[in-house]
Amino acid sequence: MKYERLEVWQRGFKLSIQIYRLFTNIKDFGFKDQITRAGLSVPSNIAEGMERESDKEKARFLSIAKGSVGELKTQIMIAQEIGYMSSDNCTRLTTECEHISKMLDGFIKTLRKNI
Repeated sequence: MKYERLEVWQRGFKLSIQIYRLFTNIKDFGFKDQITRAGLSVPSNIAEGMERESDKEKARFLSIAKGSVGELKTQIMIAQEIGYMSSDNCTRLTTECEHISKMLDGFIKTLRKNI
């Protein structure tokens, strides 16, 4: 299956774009770099994993993507607390992170059953 057809990849892709757009004008380059990298890591690791041959390798990269979702969610919460993001955006994006994380968790468990 092409990874581009996976809902979890599509949602991670859109989330990454949203993060980039929200932080375009932030002058705190260290924070901006960290949060955009975490956002990029989600769909990128899903894509890399799905291009691998074995279910074990796929599960490993999906697990990395899941870790990046947790990192991103934390950074979104910090962004809201320090005034870089509105409460509404924070709620919307953290909810999306939680949804993507659950999707990845289910996908990983399915792959590990086949190992």
